[in-house]
Amino acid sequence: MMFDRIKEKLEILADAAKYDVSCSSSGSKRSNKNKGLGNSDGMGICHSYTQDGRCVSLLKILLTNHCIFDCAYCVTRQSNDIKRAAFKVQEVVDLTINFYRRNYIEGLFLSSGIFKDADFTMERLIRVAKKLRLEENFNGYIHLKSIPGASDELMREAGLYADRLSVNIEIPTVSGLKKLAPEKNHSDFIKPMNKVKNEIIQYNSEKKLIKSTPKYAPAGQSTQMIVGASGESDREIMLSANYYYKNYNMKRVYYSGYVPISNDPRLPSLGSQVPMLRENRLYQTDWLMRFYGFNVNELLNQQFPNLDVEIDPKLSWALRNQHQFPVDVNSAEKEMLLRIPGVGLKSAHKILQARRFRKLNYDHLKAIGVALNRARYFIICDSRGWETRDLGPAKIKSLILRNSIGKFRKDYSSQLSLF
Repeated sequence: MMFDRIKEKLEILADAAKYDVSCSSSGSKRSNKNKGLGNSDGMGICHSYTQDGRCVSLLKILLTNHCIFDCAYCVTRQSNDIKRAAFKVQEVVDLTINFYRRNYIEGLFLSSGIFKDADFTMERLIRVAKKLRLEENFNGYIHLKSIPGASDELMREAGLYADRLSVNIEIPTVSGLKKLAPEKNHSDFIKPMNKVKNEIIQYNSEKKLIKSTPKYAPAGQSTQMIVGASGESDREIMLSANYYYKNYNMKRVYYSGYVPISNDPRLPSLGSQVPMLRENRLYQTDWLMRFYGFNVNELLNQQFPNLDVEIDPKLSWALRNQHQFPVDVNSAEKEMLLRIPGVGLKSAHKILQARRFRKLNYDHLKAIGVALNRARYFIICDSRGWETRDLGPAKIKSLILRNSIGKFRKDYSSQLSLF
């Protein structure tokens, strides 16, 4: 009977956790010691990937789907007529250990609805992590969802047992949050973020002086925004993301396409399309900001507040800035190489290394990994055949799309077949 009840809870609370995508484990390294269980060593995601490309798994559940708040966009909101459940602390510990021993998982991602208040819920989350570390000697990956409004003392304790902490900002703008979750205060999200940032800085400083200083949230902190629920433009979303990266040292900002769950007039109607392609473009923009040297206002501005869903944001930028091209791949600086559509971080590095020995042509670039179907319109090299004709942005875009195959191809406009 007890097994049946635990199984029922697991079905309910694992399903409720699927809306949270902010569970990356990159950056953590917690080695096994004292013959304990597990070894995070950069692992710990539920069917996702680490920095070196490994696919790993994670037990991803809510402690409870009971919640005192009534956020319009949330499936676990107080007014929603759904089946409720709650795990006991020891039940989560036992599930984690038993799943790990059977090689089903490599770590735990634990979030929760809010029981009585933020501190009461956060304390229970910490108790799970603390039991795993101290009583079970578990050294695998643990990701705890920080509860908005939790006290500084609890946030400090959470980081001593978790590899990563995250506070989901939920709605990208203050006005959007006020509209869809009037009971919540934006400052309650900021407070734990700021505490975690300061604690990481302090512990890292102390670690340089005292090697026995314990690790504090070694994989840092992350957050998540819901896309498509409150009407923000892509520019507003990316300006928010940029703010959290710069001010709170976020490891990752995640973008989750809103899944229609109610007939609330403030939200997209039931049956409307989940903005998966838009979500994908936001991740590409995020990558360009973090690793390619772009800033938000280059990619999105008042004239172009939303991303072009048909093409990636770097290509969109290049088509709007044709005066900066063509780029000579045999002499350009790395910063400009990274702005060529079809040239990635690894390709740019290989170009810089290879051109020390000879001038590069199309064959060399193709072997390096450059996507010539896009790059050829923006580069010159040691080959004839650069598109010297007067091709406008619309024509280049249509030629690239006509010769491209992607997982979102079915979502492109049927008008493209006319070109």
